[in-house]
Amino acid sequence: MPYERQGRWIVIHPMVVRLAHWLNATSIVVMVMSGWGIYNASPLFAFHFPVWATLGGWLGGSIAWHLAMLWVLVANAAIYVAYGLLSGRFVRMLLPLTPGLVWRDLVDALSLRLSHTPGTYNAVQRLAYVGVLILGAVAVLSGLALWKPVQLQTLASLLGGYEVVRRIHFLAMAGIVGFVVLHLTLVALVPRTLLAMLTGRVHAGADVSR
Repeated sequence: MPYERQGRWIVIHPMVVRLAHWLNATSIVVMVMSGWGIYNASPLFAFHFPVWATLGGWLGGSIAWHLAMLWVLVANAAIYVAYGLLSGRFVRMLLPLTPGLVWRDLVDALSLRLSHTPGTYNAVQRLAYVGVLILGAVAVLSGLALWKPVQLQTLASLLGGYEVVRRIHFLAMAGIVGFVVLHLTLVALVPRTLLAMLTGRVHAGADVSR
């Protein structure tokens, strides 16, 4: 069974998923803010991030925060991905995913006709989650190439060289931030999803099937 019943409640987010979610959320905030601090020391474009949005106080401090949280993020992601694959959660939650389904649900969402079923992602959400998993992998690989450009020069070369890697890393970060904004917007529109991620449960009267 996809979901476990506990009396009048149905568990849609197991403990391992909830812990991974909140640890991942914390890690991303630290990684982004420290990353913005690193960016400000050598900007790629004609703008800087405000100091209040950065972490570390100076370049060395930002790098220290960034590298420390990198390993937390990688370890947490590894556990989450392993669980998602071995438990079948990824298949259940992220598939099927086709252009037709994405277009249909996008049109419904823009028309304010898209319903929400607790424990089930619509096609737009599925696309967003698959996209952010890919962006996370790109951010980690490009970040490692930036951190060790000599030791990992083969990786850096495959990605186009150091300066190209810097831009890839920035764009991956921007995509992840965009996902976070979309995610928070959806939570604001459907607040009960936040409670479900805190407790892991929804009332048995809710329709959790598709």
